[in-house]
Order: sequence, then structure tokens, then C-alpha cells
Amino acid sequence: MLRYAAIDIGSNAVRLLIADITKEENNYSFKKNTLVRVPLRLGDDAFLDHKISDRKIQDLLKTMSAFKNLMDVYQVSKYLACATSAMREASNGAEIIAQVKKHADLDLEIIEGQREANIIYANHIEETLDIKKSYLYIDVGGGSTELSVFVNRIPVASRSFDIGTIRILDNQDKEETWEEMRLWVKEQTKQHKNLAGIGTGGNINKLFKMSNEKDGMPLSFLKLKSMYNQLNSYSLKERINIVGLNPDRADVIIPACEIYITLLKWTGIKQLYVPRVGMADGIINLLIEENLS
Repeated sequence: MLRYAAIDIGSNAVRLLIADITKEENNYSFKKNTLVRVPLRLGDDAFLDHKISDRKIQDLLKTMSAFKNLMDVYQVSKYLACATSAMREASNGAEIIAQVKKHADLDLEIIEGQREANIIYANHIEETLDIKKSYLYIDVGGGSTELSVFVNRIPVASRSFDIGTIRILDNQDKEETWEEMRLWVKEQTKQHKNLAGIGTGGNINKLFKMSNEKDGMPLSFLKLKSMYNQLNSYSLKERINIVGLNPDRADVIIPACEIYITLLKWTGIKQLYVPRVGMADGIINLLIEENLS
């Protein structure tokens, strides 16, 4: 069995996805075999101190070693390990890459916002899009939000903004970045009348699951807003105990809602499609494209 692995080192969590690669006729696809998620919260250090602390480095090294052991057990033949916003901003990012190589024998790549967007594109969700509609693609992470405009299933504009859930919780989001994002979105979407939204990222996946909508059906702006109001009326403790959210999801879900709602308001988008894919899926698809297609 051919197996690939994706490691996604985000600002909130670190993920390992091990996938079984299957071939039907001339098309390769994958089936998720194992997914491990560790909420390390590297963003707290990166956005507040612009440096990952020794304690978090140790936690990351242990996690990477565990991931490497799992990959060996599953006989993974190819992998790609990518670090995003938090590691981009950490002054000791290069040093951490060297330590990961030394301790876990894994090659880690710190990627820019545009490459992050390109990896997410590798999921080819555009193939499922209605060719008559234009779409605003919104990927909300812990440290940044990646936006892309799709017209006729082709990305015509994309940009990364330093607005993310951990950044907001740490009060490290800047007024001018919000304004920059507003102006960009207005400019890029003004000529598109029939605009729909696409949302990716752990928070919107969770919100979609909680909404009880059927797969493939969109989440309406009104439904999202009412879910946000309900979640926001609970304390953090209640979101964990009553709603049943994981502690590392219960706090970030609020700023995530705020980012989505703000973007939908600015654009007048009424419906948000949630394909429930993310960075790790994109990495696997990219590996398939680079090695098999």
C-alpha cells in the first residue's frame, strides 16, 4: 500500500495526516488513514514574543519525533512538512528547523502565505464549483486568513492577511490590517454579482458539523450569525462543558466566527460552502500531483 504523509504546523495546532493512495483508472486519490492533532499553540509565543519559547520547542520536538515514529510504522514513502504563520514570525524559526532535522530527522519548510494558498488550492475544490458563480475562498487559521477570488473556477486574485484566531485572542491583530483586508475584498469582489463563499479551516469545519447541515449544502449567513450569538453567550467553561467543545477549540471558535461574519458582511455573501478540507489534505494532493500525476 502506497502511503503519503502531511505535517501541518499551524499557529493553533500541529497535525499529521497519513493517507493511503489509491488508483482508479488513471486517477489517483487518497483515503485518510490516520489523523493526529496536537494543540501546541505556537502562535501565543510567536505573536506576543516573536520567538518560540524553549518549552514549546521541546514540545514540538517531541511531537515531531512521535510523528516520525508513526510515519515509520505506517511505512510512509513520501511526506511534506509545512509550517505557517507562527513559524514565519518567530525569529528563531530557522534554528527550530535545524533542531527538528537533528532530533526527528524530518525536513520542515516554513512557507509564505501565497504558497499556503497554493497548497490549499491543490484540494481542487474548484472542480465542484458552479461555473456560473464567482466565489470568495476564505481560509481562517490561527495566525492568518488566506483569501482568494474564483471566477469560472479559476483563482483570479489571492492574498494573505495577518488576521487569525490566536492573533485576535492575543490582541495582536491590527486595525490597519483589517482595513487593508476590507479594501482588498471590496476591490476584488465589486464586479461579481452572484458571489458565494467557501470556508476552510478547523473552526468552520466544526461549525458546519454543529449546524447539522447536509454535506454539500451551504451554511447560510443567518445560521452562522445565530450560532455565533449562541456560542458567544456562553462562557469559555460553558462552551467546553455544555456545548462539548475541546478546550483548544472553545476559545478560537469565537474570533473565527467574527472573521467569517465580517467578510460575509463586507461582500453581501449569503451562503458559505464548507468542503471540510484543509492544509493537510492539500499537502497530500500536492504530493500526488508531484509524484504520480
